[in-house]
Amino acid sequence: MNQIDLKGRVAIITGGAQGLGYASAQRMLDSGAKVVLWDMDAARLVQAKAGLAASGEVHTAVVELTDDAAVGAAAAAVVAEHGRIDILVNNAGITGGNGATWELDPTVWRRVIEVNLVAPFLTCRAVAPQMLAQGYGRIVNIASVAGKEGNPNASHYSASKAGLIALTKSLGKELATQGVTVNCITPAAAKTAMFDSMSQQHIDFMLSKIPMNRFLRVDELAAMVAWLASEDCSFSTGAVFDISGGRATY
Repeated sequence: MNQIDLKGRVAIITGGAQGLGYASAQRMLDSGAKVVLWDMDAARLVQAKAGLAASGEVHTAVVELTDDAAVGAAAAAVVAEHGRIDILVNNAGITGGNGATWELDPTVWRRVIEVNLVAPFLTCRAVAPQMLAQGYGRIVNIASVAGKEGNPNASHYSASKAGLIALTKSLGKELATQGVTVNCITPAAAKTAMFDSMSQQHIDFMLSKIPMNRFLRVDELAAMVAWLASEDCSFSTGAVFDISGGRATY
């Protein structure tokens, strides 16, 4: 493993109790950061903290990320305890299942947009002022190759991730001269708990689109997250970083 220096940094990772978020937390701890996990699942947060504790300082909070008041209070609590927020990883997301656009329940469609796009807006809104006050920050948004291409039978998920790419580009420009970078990653699918809400047909479709003929490993994404969250990533902002096994064409 290549060593990335995150010593003394305080990182918030949303959806950090499992999957890509958990792997990113592990990599950041191994790089010297303190990690704060925000997630809705209290039981999984307890398990995650226990699993990560040997690697460094881990804190957790149950946060409804679509609630602006809850997000603001959670961010204020991190500043009160640690004095700073250096890194924000917007990882939390849901798929909302699969179906043709006209067959999807509007309630489900809206919930996917709320979790995958509105929530990152709220966390950025809560954290950016602290990063501006420090004159330093790194925001990493986990989008998807679906946001570039638009997956069939996943219009809600694809639209939410396309929106997150655009949010990244807009916020990156707004913060470009303030010492705060904002970048996003567009992974192909990784075998995580998200697969539980997908049809086998959709899973097979995603695999068929990847030239490397395998799914993403969570540690591969975590390595990219750690670099984007480091001081070494100093001249990339509003950028989209592909990690799709050759699937992405732009």
